[in-house]
Amino acid sequence: MPTNGVSGSALNMEDLEKADVLLLENLSNFKEEVANCPTFSRKLSSGVDIFVNDAFSISHKMLASNVGVTCFCFASIAGFHFEEELSKLQETTETTKRPFIVIIGGGNFIKKAAALRHLAYICDGLVFVGKMAFQIMNALGSSVSQNFVDQGTLEEALKIIHIARDRKIPILFPKDFQCVHDHHPGLLDIFPADGILSGWTPVDLGPGSIMEIYSLLSECKKILCIGPVKFGDFNQDTCGVHELTSMLESTCEAGCDVTVICNTAYESIEKARGSISCCKMLSSSAIVWEFLNRRALPGVAALDRAYPFALDWDDIFDDPFQPLTVDIGSGNGLFLLKMAERWKTSNFLGLEINKKLVQRCLSSVIQSGLKNSYFISTNATSTFRSIISSYPGELVLVSIQCPNPDFNRPEHRWRMLQRTLIEAIADLLATNGKIFLQSDIEAVAAKMKEQFIKYGKGKLAILNDGVSSAGWMEENPFGIHSDWEQHVVDRGAPMFRLMLKKLDSNVSNQNS
Repeated sequence: MPTNGVSGSALNMEDLEKADVLLLENLSNFKEEVANCPTFSRKLSSGVDIFVNDAFSISHKMLASNVGVTCFCFASIAGFHFEEELSKLQETTETTKRPFIVIIGGGNFIKKAAALRHLAYICDGLVFVGKMAFQIMNALGSSVSQNFVDQGTLEEALKIIHIARDRKIPILFPKDFQCVHDHHPGLLDIFPADGILSGWTPVDLGPGSIMEIYSLLSECKKILCIGPVKFGDFNQDTCGVHELTSMLESTCEAGCDVTVICNTAYESIEKARGSISCCKMLSSSAIVWEFLNRRALPGVAALDRAYPFALDWDDIFDDPFQPLTVDIGSGNGLFLLKMAERWKTSNFLGLEINKKLVQRCLSSVIQSGLKNSYFISTNATSTFRSIISSYPGELVLVSIQCPNPDFNRPEHRWRMLQRTLIEAIADLLATNGKIFLQSDIEAVAAKMKEQFIKYGKGKLAILNDGVSSAGWMEENPFGIHSDWEQHVVDRGAPMFRLMLKKLDSNVSNQNS
């Protein structure tokens, strides 16, 4: 279907119902796609119940077609290819196989510095075979032409070197290069790294560098190769790529776990040796660098069961087996922090989509010295299940309080509390666990109540303790107010509260 059907006149629904497959082309040509425009997203998702995302290669981008549409679909899930590629991505940083060596090509050192630091902390050796090698060489005091050094990289390069030294892991960079003459492209020669003559440009690894790398890789159990191997745009075949490819092939055949990332790196290897069937291939280096930078991938986070980074609960809480309370939309965290101060035998987790608020909350946790509270910046609708299912203790309380008034318009109200979130809460809550809901807007509280009963799978029941004739709890059962609740109470306005309880499975089965 041409895209003018989306942006222009309305589509004929009879034609849509008759079609088996509809293809939309050239979405990237629309500014609404790049801007993740809600109106455009609604048009794209018109008539769609279930969104299946199989475009993993754009998951690092926030577009209308991979993020915006999820707000208007009943369910948003990953396709088979998406899950396969995501699984490969997650495996890139697993450290169960050692020695683990990372081979790094390409440039843009500054943008990738945080990712390089992360790699330096988890691997057993770094091998620089691309333009970034010159930044490391310069930081180590090697003689490097300033033509090859990027401005402002020295400090970041030194950080990586210090991490490697502290961990006692090697950093390898080329000791010699194959160089091409600037005025005679057909003329190649080999120079030591500190002896490249004027008028010559490095294009590939020299034989000495190859031998040193081979010595390091020969005992490896895991290799991650990311980025193009060559140093320039020289297109003529050189031995460095061939030799490195041969190493990867032989180590892979010997049982080493080898992953090659980046179109350019893959093309170099394929051209040099043909397809290496035993190597894992990931085509998008941009996604991998985002992952290594510890940034969320928008296309992944938008799915109903998103895949956040694995949480180390032992590091987050002193005792990760204590009962857990989760506050969804925790805001500035005052309610959760006060709860954590009062109940030291429970753990408290805030899920908040606003990153700045989460940063402030985490700072407050550090300042207070609390060891039983933590905050995560995330969209709880898509990540609640995957985050909480990994918690080793029991989930005993979930609270949703005073949802943002921006979402109280009828057309947006359902987006505030989606079925997938309610089902996840009902599934993961411990028997006799509770759900606390409140709002200063009765229509919002009533809608939340209705949705939890409707989508709670028959597992939830409303508690009537302290409930007035109007059907709402008169007092906050915890004696601790959020900042907005306190504001409402101070001005004499009512709060609309209710508490639900998860029934024993035998009771819920009898009721159903």
